[in-house]
Amino acid sequence: MIAYDLIGQTPLVLLESFSDENVKIYAKLEQFNPGGSVKDRLGKYLVEKAIEDGRLKEGGTIVEATAGNTGIGLAIAANRYKVKCVIYAPEGFSEEKISIMKALGADVRRTRKADGMIGAQKEAKTYAEKYDALYMNQFGTEDNPGAYTHTLAKQLTDQLPRNDYFVAGVGSGDTFTGVAQHMKHYNVKNYIVEPQGSILNGGPMHAHATEGIGAEKWPTFLEKDLVDGIFTITDKDAFNNVKLIANKEGLLVGSSSGAALQGALELKKRINEGVIVTIFPDGSDRYMSKQIFNYKERNDNE
Repeated sequence: MIAYDLIGQTPLVLLESFSDENVKIYAKLEQFNPGGSVKDRLGKYLVEKAIEDGRLKEGGTIVEATAGNTGIGLAIAANRYKVKCVIYAPEGFSEEKISIMKALGADVRRTRKADGMIGAQKEAKTYAEKYDALYMNQFGTEDNPGAYTHTLAKQLTDQLPRNDYFVAGVGSGDTFTGVAQHMKHYNVKNYIVEPQGSILNGGPMHAHATEGIGAEKWPTFLEKDLVDGIFTITDKDAFNNVKLIANKEGLLVGSSSGAALQGALELKKRINEGVIVTIFPDGSDRYMSKQIFNYKERNDNE
């Protein structure tokens, strides 16, 4: 086995401290991918599919707008297939992810924080048109959910004898959609998690500290009939859960994982028994500069 083959080989664990006799909560630990996040699966899938379809060849260029994890996954796959990777990332996100992308050889270009991800997307599209690069379009390419349907989703049903509820954060929507499409065949109910400031549950759009999830518009390929409910989570709850997960489970995860756990806990209050499975997309190591373990103290001083 080579390092590239480790993509997708991640553990599924019972969260003992948050489960009881009636309701069990399991989490897929995507931080154990080589690039440290669930988006390694997407980077591998999109690059390999583009090569298979003839849209990308060795020596070509891919370009994407991303806050980091998708860019890391794309950079790993680009290196594997000798392709140039250009990333447009808004200011204000984790600097660790920017550093990792650069270490992997990606050409990272920063865009204005005020323009958000939509602004970064515009820049990436402009670059693709000007330099004949392949725009990967994680927010709109209908292929994206396939990165998870045949890998992550199948692993969840293979590894767990029983699945009743699936809970996951939504940013681009690809992970949730890919898994939910599979889970529906097993009569699993699927729930979205988003931070306050995301618009999926009808709330107002504004900035939020929870990275990696949240949407400025409804994702192109997220089918509403896949969604059985939406949990809108405060940054405070997400970050408090990061500390609880570290303290009680010995797992060092990112804020989107804290939000995912909060969604699972909210669902747990509503049901009498069952198995809930969720995704922990990445680890806390790439958010240390954002004071991930000191969120409460940091805000209390503002």
